[in-house]
Amino acid sequence: MTVTAMTPPGAATRPPEAEESAGKGGGKKKKLLIIAVVLLVLGGAGWFFFLKPSGPTEPVAGEVVTLEPMQLNLAAGHYLRLGMALQLVEGAHELDGSKALDAAITIFSGHPVAEVVKPEQREELRAELMAELEHSYHGDVMEVYFTEFVTQ
Repeated sequence: MTVTAMTPPGAATRPPEAEESAGKGGGKKKKLLIIAVVLLVLGGAGWFFFLKPSGPTEPVAGEVVTLEPMQLNLAAGHYLRLGMALQLVEGAHELDGSKALDAAITIFSGHPVAEVVKPEQREELRAELMAELEHSYHGDVMEVYFTEFVTQ
């Protein structure tokens, strides 16, 4: 007995040439897809190494705003005469020093004289003041300098 392959009724038959060309078209699509993926990877690598923006840069110093000295009440009837200057970042507009003065009053008032005159404690208070100024002025103040620091 012999068995012959039969096509189901209603199925279109293709000539052998059509089947070969369909296989080649699929291969071309794969090649184009691979080339496109390789180009995307190379483009991404090129951007990463050559065009990617660098990380945050150090702020550039701008103008210095000097504030009027003020007297603060310390503990046990003592006083502190404090003068400050604010180093602004480049491009920062002239700012109102009232927030800085208010922050200094809040931070320095009520401390004992012996605590305020110690260099390490004074630097801790300066760091606390700087953190408050960073918050109040949204990064426009780069540094705070004490121009007067006299206790009595």
